[in-house]
Amino acid sequence: MSTPAGEYDSVPDYLAKVLRDCGRDTSGAIAAELPELGGSGALRHALAVATAQGEEYSAGDDQHLFTIQSISKPFVYALAIDDVGMGQVQQAVGMEPSGEAFNELSLEGETARPLNPMINAGAIATHHLVDWASYEPHAPGPERLERTEQVRRRSARILAGLSAFAGRDLAIDWETADSFSHRNLAIAHMLTSHEVLEGPPEEVVLGYNEQCAVLVTVQDAARMAATLANNGLHPETGRRVISEHAARQTLSVMATCGMYDASGEWLARIGIPAKSGISGGIIGVLPGQVGLASFAPRLDGAGNSVQGLGMFEGLSQDLGLHLMASERRDIAACLKKIHR
Repeated sequence: MSTPAGEYDSVPDYLAKVLRDCGRDTSGAIAAELPELGGSGALRHALAVATAQGEEYSAGDDQHLFTIQSISKPFVYALAIDDVGMGQVQQAVGMEPSGEAFNELSLEGETARPLNPMINAGAIATHHLVDWASYEPHAPGPERLERTEQVRRRSARILAGLSAFAGRDLAIDWETADSFSHRNLAIAHMLTSHEVLEGPPEEVVLGYNEQCAVLVTVQDAARMAATLANNGLHPETGRRVISEHAARQTLSVMATCGMYDASGEWLARIGIPAKSGISGGIIGVLPGQVGLASFAPRLDGAGNSVQGLGMFEGLSQDLGLHLMASERRDIAACLKKIHR
Protein backbone atom coordinates (compact mmCIF):
# COMPACT_ATOMS: atom_id res chain seq x y z
CA MET A 1 0.00 0.00 0.00
CA SER A 2 1.12 3.56 -0.64
CA THR A 3 1.03 6.31 1.96
CA PRO A 4 -2.53 7.60 2.45
CA ALA A 5 -1.35 11.21 2.72
CA GLY A 6 -3.45 13.41 0.46
CA GLU A 7 -6.07 10.72 -0.19
CA TYR A 8 -8.35 11.51 2.76
CA ASP A 9 -9.78 14.65 4.30
CA SER A 10 -8.75 13.70 7.83
CA VAL A 11 -7.06 11.03 9.89
CA PRO A 12 -10.44 9.79 11.27
CA ASP A 13 -11.60 9.37 7.65
CA TYR A 14 -8.51 7.31 6.90
CA LEU A 15 -9.00 5.22 10.06
CA ALA A 16 -12.67 4.69 9.15
CA LYS A 17 -11.57 3.36 5.74
CA VAL A 18 -9.21 0.89 7.47
CA LEU A 19 -12.10 -0.20 9.70
CA ARG A 20 -14.42 -0.72 6.73
CA ASP A 21 -11.86 -2.77 4.84
CA CYS A 22 -11.05 -4.98 7.83
CA GLY A 23 -14.69 -5.24 8.93
CA ARG A 24 -15.40 -7.46 5.93
CA ASP A 25 -13.50 -10.27 7.66
CA THR A 26 -16.04 -11.97 9.93
CA SER A 27 -13.94 -15.05 10.65
CA GLY A 28 -12.79 -16.02 14.12
CA ALA A 29 -14.75 -16.55 17.31
CA ILE A 30 -15.64 -14.73 20.52
CA ALA A 31 -13.55 -15.84 23.54
CA ALA A 32 -15.41 -18.54 25.47
CA GLU A 33 -14.49 -16.73 28.69
CA LEU A 34 -16.35 -13.58 27.57
CA PRO A 35 -19.71 -14.63 26.07
CA GLU A 36 -21.10 -11.13 26.68
CA LEU A 37 -19.12 -9.98 23.62
CA GLY A 38 -21.34 -12.08 21.35
CA GLY A 39 -24.51 -11.05 19.53
CA SER A 40 -24.53 -7.47 18.32
CA GLY A 41 -21.40 -6.81 20.37
CA ALA A 42 -19.41 -8.93 17.94
CA LEU A 43 -20.03 -6.26 15.27
CA ARG A 44 -18.31 -3.49 17.24
CA HIS A 45 -14.89 -2.33 16.14
CA ALA A 46 -12.70 0.70 16.69
CA LEU A 47 -9.27 2.08 15.92
CA ALA A 48 -7.25 4.84 17.59
CA VAL A 49 -3.89 6.57 17.18
CA ALA A 50 -2.11 8.70 19.80
CA THR A 51 1.21 10.36 19.07
CA ALA A 52 4.05 11.01 21.48
CA GLN A 53 3.34 14.72 20.91
CA GLY A 54 -0.19 14.38 22.34
CA GLU A 55 -2.31 14.29 19.17
CA GLU A 56 -5.16 11.76 19.10
CA TYR A 57 -7.36 10.37 16.34
CA SER A 58 -9.97 7.61 16.38
CA ALA A 59 -12.82 6.02 14.44
CA GLY A 60 -15.58 3.49 14.93
CA ASP A 61 -16.92 2.50 18.36
CA ASP A 62 -14.24 4.55 20.09
CA GLN A 63 -16.34 5.20 23.22
CA HIS A 64 -17.17 1.54 23.79
CA LEU A 65 -15.78 0.19 27.06
CA PHE A 66 -14.22 -3.26 27.07
CA THR A 67 -12.17 -5.11 29.68
CA ILE A 68 -8.45 -4.64 29.22
CA GLN A 69 -7.60 -8.32 29.82
CA SER A 70 -4.03 -9.24 28.76
CA ILE A 71 -3.32 -5.76 27.40
CA SER A 72 -2.73 -4.93 31.07
CA LYS A 73 0.31 -7.23 31.19
CA PRO A 74 3.00 -4.93 29.76
CA PHE A 75 1.85 -1.99 31.88
CA VAL A 76 1.86 -3.96 35.13
CA TYR A 77 5.25 -5.44 34.18
CA ALA A 78 6.59 -1.89 33.83
CA LEU A 79 5.06 -0.87 37.17
CA ALA A 80 6.68 -3.89 38.87
CA ILE A 81 10.10 -3.01 37.44
CA ASP A 82 9.89 0.45 38.98
CA ASP A 83 8.31 -0.81 42.22
CA VAL A 84 10.75 -3.58 43.14
CA GLY A 85 13.63 -3.27 40.67
CA MET A 86 14.66 -5.22 37.61
CA GLY A 87 16.68 -7.71 39.65
CA GLN A 88 13.71 -8.93 41.66
CA VAL A 89 11.49 -9.03 38.58
CA GLN A 90 14.07 -11.13 36.71
CA GLN A 91 14.26 -13.57 39.59
CA ALA A 92 10.53 -14.21 39.25
CA VAL A 93 9.88 -13.90 35.49
CA GLY A 94 11.99 -14.58 32.39
CA MET A 95 11.87 -12.77 29.06
CA GLU A 96 12.06 -15.50 26.42
CA PRO A 97 9.30 -16.28 23.89
CA SER A 98 7.35 -19.34 24.94
CA GLY A 99 6.04 -20.59 21.59
CA GLU A 100 3.03 -21.81 23.57
CA ALA A 101 -0.55 -20.78 24.23
CA PHE A 102 -1.04 -17.83 26.60
CA ASN A 103 -2.52 -20.02 29.35
CA GLU A 104 -0.06 -22.91 29.14
CA LEU A 105 1.07 -24.49 32.42
CA SER A 106 4.81 -24.35 31.82
CA LEU A 107 7.95 -22.93 33.41
CA GLU A 108 11.63 -22.63 32.49
CA GLY A 109 13.32 -25.94 33.13
CA GLU A 110 16.32 -24.69 35.10
CA THR A 111 14.89 -21.68 36.93
CA ALA A 112 11.21 -22.69 37.36
CA ARG A 113 10.28 -19.13 36.35
CA PRO A 114 7.48 -18.32 33.91
CA LEU A 115 9.08 -17.79 30.52
CA ASN A 116 7.93 -14.18 30.10
CA PRO A 117 5.47 -11.66 31.58
CA MET A 118 3.13 -11.68 28.56
CA ILE A 119 1.73 -15.17 29.18
CA ASN A 120 -0.63 -15.82 32.08
CA ALA A 121 1.94 -17.53 34.31
CA GLY A 122 4.32 -14.59 33.99
CA ALA A 123 1.55 -12.02 34.35
CA ILE A 124 0.26 -13.61 37.56
CA ALA A 125 3.81 -13.56 38.96
CA THR A 126 4.25 -9.93 37.89
CA HIS A 127 0.90 -8.95 39.43
CA HIS A 128 2.12 -10.40 42.71
CA LEU A 129 5.31 -8.28 42.62
CA VAL A 130 3.90 -4.75 42.60
CA ASP A 131 4.44 -2.73 45.77
CA TRP A 132 1.01 -2.42 47.36
CA ALA A 133 1.94 -1.42 50.91
CA SER A 134 1.50 2.36 50.56
CA TYR A 135 -1.91 2.18 48.84
CA GLU A 136 -5.25 2.43 50.57
CA PRO A 137 -7.41 -0.68 50.02
CA HIS A 138 -9.64 -0.43 46.97
CA ALA A 139 -13.10 -0.42 48.58
CA PRO A 140 -15.73 -1.17 45.88
CA GLY A 141 -16.42 -4.71 44.78
CA PRO A 142 -18.10 -7.83 46.08
CA GLU A 143 -17.37 -9.02 49.58
CA ARG A 144 -15.44 -12.26 49.39
CA LEU A 145 -13.24 -14.06 51.88
CA GLU A 146 -10.36 -14.15 49.39
CA ARG A 147 -10.61 -10.39 48.82
CA THR A 148 -8.25 -9.61 51.66
CA GLU A 149 -6.77 -6.22 52.47
CA GLN A 150 -3.62 -7.16 50.55
CA VAL A 151 -5.68 -8.06 47.47
CA ARG A 152 -7.53 -4.73 47.68
CA ARG A 153 -4.31 -2.75 48.20
CA ARG A 154 -2.64 -4.45 45.25
CA SER A 155 -5.68 -3.74 43.06
CA ALA A 156 -5.57 -0.12 44.17
CA ARG A 157 -1.92 0.17 43.16
CA ILE A 158 -2.52 -1.42 39.75
CA LEU A 159 -5.69 0.57 39.07
CA ALA A 160 -3.84 3.79 39.94
CA GLY A 161 -0.99 2.83 37.62
CA LEU A 162 -3.22 1.92 34.69
CA SER A 163 -5.22 5.13 35.23
CA ALA A 164 -1.98 7.15 35.09
CA PHE A 165 -1.13 5.51 31.75
CA ALA A 166 -4.61 6.38 30.43
CA GLY A 167 -4.59 9.90 31.83
CA ARG A 168 -7.97 9.45 33.50
CA ASP A 169 -9.56 7.43 36.32
CA LEU A 170 -10.40 3.91 35.19
CA ALA A 171 -12.85 1.48 36.80
CA ILE A 172 -13.23 -2.28 37.22
CA ASP A 173 -16.01 -4.40 35.73
CA TRP A 174 -16.84 -6.36 38.87
CA GLU A 175 -18.94 -8.99 37.13
CA THR A 176 -15.98 -9.94 34.96
CA ALA A 177 -13.57 -9.67 37.87
CA ASP A 178 -15.66 -12.11 39.88
CA SER A 179 -15.49 -14.80 37.19
CA PHE A 180 -13.57 -17.95 38.08
CA SER A 181 -10.74 -19.51 36.07
CA HIS A 182 -9.70 -23.03 37.03
CA ARG A 183 -6.82 -22.67 34.56
CA ASN A 184 -5.38 -19.56 36.20
CA LEU A 185 -5.84 -21.10 39.63
CA ALA A 186 -3.89 -24.14 38.45
CA ILE A 187 -1.14 -21.82 37.19
CA ALA A 188 -1.07 -20.02 40.55
CA HIS A 189 -0.78 -23.31 42.43
CA MET A 190 2.10 -24.29 40.11
CA LEU A 191 3.86 -20.99 40.82
CA THR A 192 3.31 -21.38 44.56
CA SER A 193 4.78 -24.88 44.51
CA HIS A 194 7.97 -23.42 43.00
CA GLU A 195 8.01 -20.53 45.51
CA VAL A 196 7.41 -17.90 42.83
CA LEU A 197 4.31 -16.76 44.72
CA GLU A 198 3.76 -16.21 48.41
CA GLY A 199 0.35 -16.43 50.01
CA PRO A 200 -2.81 -18.29 49.01
CA PRO A 201 -3.09 -18.81 45.22
CA GLU A 202 -6.82 -17.99 45.35
CA GLU A 203 -6.05 -14.46 46.56
CA VAL A 204 -3.49 -13.82 43.83
CA VAL A 205 -5.84 -15.05 41.09
CA LEU A 206 -8.68 -12.91 42.40
CA GLY A 207 -6.44 -9.83 42.27
CA TYR A 208 -5.23 -10.77 38.79
CA ASN A 209 -8.86 -11.08 37.66
CA GLU A 210 -9.47 -7.53 38.88
CA GLN A 211 -6.43 -6.32 36.92
CA CYS A 212 -7.79 -7.92 33.72
CA ALA A 213 -11.30 -6.53 34.32
CA VAL A 214 -10.30 -2.85 34.19
CA LEU A 215 -12.48 -1.07 31.62
CA VAL A 216 -10.94 0.97 28.80
CA THR A 217 -11.93 2.48 25.48
CA VAL A 218 -9.78 2.13 22.39
CA GLN A 219 -8.75 5.77 22.94
CA ASP A 220 -7.58 4.94 26.48
CA ALA A 221 -5.57 2.03 25.15
CA ALA A 222 -3.90 4.14 22.44
CA ARG A 223 -3.03 6.80 25.03
CA MET A 224 -1.53 4.15 27.29
CA ALA A 225 0.52 2.84 24.38
CA ALA A 226 1.64 6.38 23.53
CA THR A 227 2.95 6.75 27.09
CA LEU A 228 5.18 3.72 26.48
CA ALA A 229 6.21 5.24 23.13
CA ASN A 230 7.13 8.46 24.94
CA ASN A 231 9.57 6.68 27.29
CA GLY A 232 7.06 6.53 30.14
CA LEU A 233 6.07 10.22 30.05
CA HIS A 234 2.35 10.79 29.44
CA PRO A 235 2.06 12.87 26.23
CA GLU A 236 -0.87 14.97 27.50
CA THR A 237 -0.57 15.21 31.28
CA GLY A 238 3.22 15.48 31.23
CA ARG A 239 3.33 13.09 34.18
CA ARG A 240 6.13 10.53 34.38
CA VAL A 241 4.24 7.28 34.78
CA ILE A 242 7.22 4.90 34.61
CA SER A 243 10.96 5.24 34.19
CA GLU A 244 12.67 5.23 30.78
CA HIS A 245 14.33 1.94 31.71
CA ALA A 246 10.99 0.29 32.50
CA ALA A 247 9.50 1.55 29.22
CA ARG A 248 12.45 0.27 27.15
CA GLN A 249 12.45 -3.12 28.88
CA THR A 250 8.70 -3.50 28.43
CA LEU A 251 8.83 -2.67 24.72
CA SER A 252 11.64 -5.18 24.22
CA VAL A 253 9.58 -8.00 25.73
CA MET A 254 6.45 -6.89 23.85
CA ALA A 255 8.34 -7.12 20.55
CA THR A 256 9.29 -10.77 21.07
CA CYS A 257 6.47 -12.12 23.27
CA GLY A 258 3.42 -9.83 23.08
CA MET A 259 1.41 -11.78 20.52
CA TYR A 260 1.83 -15.20 22.16
CA ASP A 261 2.83 -18.03 19.80
CA ALA A 262 2.19 -15.73 16.82
CA SER A 263 4.80 -13.18 17.98
CA GLY A 264 7.42 -14.11 15.37
CA GLU A 265 5.06 -13.85 12.43
CA TRP A 266 3.64 -10.58 13.82
CA LEU A 267 7.09 -9.01 14.11
CA ALA A 268 8.03 -10.11 10.58
CA ARG A 269 4.78 -8.97 8.93
CA ILE A 270 3.85 -5.91 10.97
CA GLY A 271 7.02 -4.98 12.84
CA ILE A 272 5.47 -3.17 15.82
CA PRO A 273 5.89 -4.14 19.51
CA ALA A 274 2.35 -5.14 20.48
CA LYS A 275 0.08 -6.82 23.00
CA SER A 276 -3.32 -8.41 22.51
CA GLY A 277 -6.16 -9.41 24.84
CA ILE A 278 -9.01 -11.92 24.60
CA SER A 279 -11.66 -9.20 24.66
CA GLY A 280 -10.45 -8.24 21.17
CA GLY A 281 -8.10 -5.37 21.88
CA ILE A 282 -4.58 -4.91 20.52
CA ILE A 283 -2.10 -2.16 21.35
CA GLY A 284 1.02 -1.34 19.38
CA VAL A 285 3.93 1.00 20.09
CA LEU A 286 6.38 2.62 17.70
CA PRO A 287 9.07 3.91 20.11
CA GLY A 288 9.40 7.67 20.20
CA GLN A 289 6.50 8.20 17.82
CA VAL A 290 3.07 6.70 18.31
CA GLY A 291 0.72 4.41 20.24
CA LEU A 292 -1.97 2.46 18.38
CA ALA A 293 -5.00 0.53 19.57
CA SER A 294 -7.69 -1.54 17.89
CA PHE A 295 -10.79 -3.32 19.12
CA ALA A 296 -12.74 -6.09 17.39
CA PRO A 297 -13.81 -9.10 19.45
CA ARG A 298 -13.49 -12.07 17.09
CA LEU A 299 -10.25 -13.97 17.75
CA ASP A 300 -8.05 -16.33 15.74
CA GLY A 301 -6.59 -19.58 17.05
CA ALA A 302 -3.74 -17.80 18.82
CA GLY A 303 -6.14 -15.56 20.77
CA ASN A 304 -5.53 -12.41 18.70
CA SER A 305 -8.22 -10.22 17.11
CA VAL A 306 -8.75 -11.20 13.47
CA GLN A 307 -9.81 -7.73 12.34
CA GLY A 308 -7.20 -6.14 14.60
CA LEU A 309 -4.45 -8.02 12.78
CA GLY A 310 -5.73 -6.60 9.50
CA MET A 311 -5.95 -3.08 10.92
CA PHE A 312 -2.38 -3.14 12.16
CA GLU A 313 -1.04 -4.60 8.96
CA GLY A 314 -2.72 -1.83 6.98
CA LEU A 315 -1.40 0.90 9.28
CA SER A 316 2.11 -0.56 9.22
CA GLN A 317 2.21 -0.62 5.43
CA ASP A 318 0.46 2.72 4.85
CA LEU A 319 2.38 4.72 7.44
CA GLY A 320 5.73 2.93 7.30
CA LEU A 321 5.69 1.70 10.89
CA HIS A 322 7.81 -1.46 10.58
CA LEU A 323 10.71 -1.34 13.04
CA MET A 324 13.05 -3.01 10.55
CA ALA A 325 12.37 -0.56 7.71
CA SER A 326 15.56 1.10 6.47
CA GLU A 327 13.79 4.45 6.16
CA ARG A 328 11.75 5.56 9.17
CA ARG A 329 8.95 8.02 8.48
CA ASP A 330 8.01 10.86 10.81
CA ILE A 331 4.60 9.49 11.70
CA ALA A 332 3.34 12.72 13.30
CA ALA A 333 4.18 14.63 10.11
CA CYS A 334 2.53 11.96 7.99
CA LEU A 335 -0.66 12.18 10.05
CA LYS A 336 -0.66 15.99 9.80
CA LYS A 337 -0.52 15.69 6.01
CA ILE A 338 -3.66 13.57 6.10
CA HIS A 339 -5.33 15.92 8.62
CA ARG A 340 -5.12 18.95 6.37
